[in-house]
Amino acid sequence: MDRPDDGTWRTWGIDPAWSRTFDVPGHDGITHRWHLLDTGPGGPDGATVLCVHGNPTWAYAWKSFLRRFGDDHRVIAIDQLGMGYSERLGADAPPRRYVDRVADLGDLIDHLAIDASLPLVLAAHDWGGAIAMGWAVDHPDDVAGMVLCNTGIAVPAGRGAPKIIRLAASGPLRDLVCRRTSTFVEGTVRLSGRRISRQDRVVFRAPYRGAEHRRAIADFVGDVPLTDDHESAADIAAVAAQLGRIDAPVLLAWGARDIVFDDDFASDLMQRLPHAELQRFPGANHLVMAEADVASTVDRWLTDLLGTDREPRPVVQQHTSSVFDGLHRRRAEHTIAVADLAGRDRIDFATFARRVDNVAAGLVRRGLEPGDRVAMLTPPGIDLLIAVYGVWRAGGVTVVADRGLGLRGLGRAVASARPAWTIGPRTAGLASTVLRWAPKSQHIDVAMLVGEETGSTELPSEPEADALAAILFTSGATGPAKGVRYRHGQLAAQRDALATTYGIGDDDRLVAAFAPFALYGPALGVPTAFTDCDVTKPGTLTATALDEACREIDATMAFASPAALANVLATADDAAGLEGVAQLRLVFSAGAPVPAETLRAVSALAPDASIRTPYGMTEALPVADIDLATIDRAELSGDGRGVCVGEPVEGAEVLVADLDFDPLAGVPTSVPVGATGEILVRAPWVSEGYLARWETERTARPGAGWHRSGDVGHLDDDGRLWVEGRSVHVIDAADGPVTPVPIERAIERALSPSGIVTTGRVAAVGVGPASCQQVVVVVEADASGLELADRDLAAAVRGAVDVPVAAVLVIGELPVDIRHNAKIDRTAVAERAIEFLS
Repeated sequence: MDRPDDGTWRTWGIDPAWSRTFDVPGHDGITHRWHLLDTGPGGPDGATVLCVHGNPTWAYAWKSFLRRFGDDHRVIAIDQLGMGYSERLGADAPPRRYVDRVADLGDLIDHLAIDASLPLVLAAHDWGGAIAMGWAVDHPDDVAGMVLCNTGIAVPAGRGAPKIIRLAASGPLRDLVCRRTSTFVEGTVRLSGRRISRQDRVVFRAPYRGAEHRRAIADFVGDVPLTDDHESAADIAAVAAQLGRIDAPVLLAWGARDIVFDDDFASDLMQRLPHAELQRFPGANHLVMAEADVASTVDRWLTDLLGTDREPRPVVQQHTSSVFDGLHRRRAEHTIAVADLAGRDRIDFATFARRVDNVAAGLVRRGLEPGDRVAMLTPPGIDLLIAVYGVWRAGGVTVVADRGLGLRGLGRAVASARPAWTIGPRTAGLASTVLRWAPKSQHIDVAMLVGEETGSTELPSEPEADALAAILFTSGATGPAKGVRYRHGQLAAQRDALATTYGIGDDDRLVAAFAPFALYGPALGVPTAFTDCDVTKPGTLTATALDEACREIDATMAFASPAALANVLATADDAAGLEGVAQLRLVFSAGAPVPAETLRAVSALAPDASIRTPYGMTEALPVADIDLATIDRAELSGDGRGVCVGEPVEGAEVLVADLDFDPLAGVPTSVPVGATGEILVRAPWVSEGYLARWETERTARPGAGWHRSGDVGHLDDDGRLWVEGRSVHVIDAADGPVTPVPIERAIERALSPSGIVTTGRVAAVGVGPASCQQVVVVVEADASGLELADRDLAAAVRGAVDVPVAAVLVIGELPVDIRHNAKIDRTAVAERAIEFLS
């Protein structure tokens, strides 16, 4: 087939010099003409990246790889025989089977005489992945790494081949769909929708205009072994069985919306290649390399692969304690363990511990294996706590995504974890199937599971410290919710850190106005109460509901989000009547910066309580802690830049790095005291990493156990940490970066001279192009939508800060995260401000 001319190559974004042909003697005794795109020699420290496309694409599928790192590495994207611009096989030639394709790849590699002194990395997609794996198992010592994109080597256990492939491979239909018409090509291209450009669609079709150009497409589909007696079935099965021979690093770059090589195939490869890393691209379909920025991810992965100074992942510390210690200590007691004020139910420690064992035994009887993921779809309450600890006791991994994420966010979170089991009411099981959150999971009704007795079922040993325990999802306040992996040792260390920081003992009793915090109760061995409040709207917690929960268990501690506390204050008509709240020794609030004015007002309701605000995140809690008295002293110190969150707690370390440090270059150095930078944290209870997000985890963990918090701030002369906002919300102004929280706090103080609770929140955002953004302030006020502030308010706002403010707007209610009702979505605010001001 004739190759495009130089002008066409350039129009397609391909350097014409990359297009090359070779006459290669084949293992079949025939010399074949191959076409490939070859960037030529890369840098002296680079690799050779050999890219193998699938069906029905061609070398152009790897355009982003060629362009992204073709200067640093030699990138070779081949056209398989009969495909792209390689030679078309004769009409009388037999179809090339899988074993021939693997041998073809070997013929080409041998002929190219690739520099053996450079690492060889195979990148492969679709059927190209099976072919590349076939060559790799025969040459494991020659492979330095593999990048596999939406491919597979076998049909995953428990399911059949994809329906669309079975349909296309059926008898006469195969020739019609794949060769005589362009249906198969067109269908593959259209799967990507608008995620690829119109030009990409044209180029993908270009080598396959006529039926004579599409024979290999039909042959590829015909080579799918849909039955055990298929000619290629044994050869593919042999490769699948030998994948363990490949001990080179492997990255799975996966388009999560693929209906052919879906997440089942990624899971299958992860089991066959247990050292593989996975990066899911949630919005991408089958042609993931063209639809998402896979090249940038692979570029970073190659940097790690070829680097010699990358530190190994820190080993999880072995703790003498476990998350079950609190229960073991009190499992014979008939004192209250958990009270649910919403469900009007309570349970004692002895019954709670027995039911945890019942759940564990029931799961073991049903076939749960250690490491199986279990989606916890039970509403917050006693049954949820029992089920979580029961899954842990059985060796399972709890997938916890609370309802505060919203229905869509909850579904995405559960689906991304791919649980083998779901536990919840029948309606949750129906939703997991109908809405396809976990359509292939085994669902168990929580009421039936909790009510079963252990019987003669022998429970396994308690999980070791390094066993995976939980996948906890973030709030999604600054992007899609991320699954955070925790091992048992990390959870135990976190529990111990909380107990040490707050002096928690057996005499304490906890009210959890933020439902996920109730999970700590059994681990700490303290009675715990859920408040009567909608978990999706913590900002609706009333003073009466909080007081009722406190009186129910004679509480000594209460945890609530800032929004919940604000509504408690707004509904506390008579502080003298809140006897349960008044007896608290400790009130703590976290999830977002807590205004000092709010804490002072809470102190009036609980005069004997220590008012504390732990600082942390889903990935690491606690990191720092501060009480109200220290906040007052800090604000009087004159620093005032942001929110003071106190000193690091015992066992935790904080590092403030330059705002634009390179996480791929290793652990950054600290900026001077008082300088604003990005906050990094380190502690034994920092989580293991992220679920199916290799790139996110890699950039969040620069080495030596440090985790990038995503927050910006500074340390003062007394070692106290001040938070100034999220790194994604820093305003990129002409005179340098401007952090939002110091602006917001200054305005809130100016607008609330009485020192009581502020009447409205404030958001400072950047509007305009990078490097010259303007500061826009949006204030919550009595407004029907987004409006310009009146002159007096605008003057007060501008007079409160020392940075130029381009516009002052008012809004009825600022958008906040669903989970805490407290984290302002500054990205959404900026988008609305841009639309309004334009």
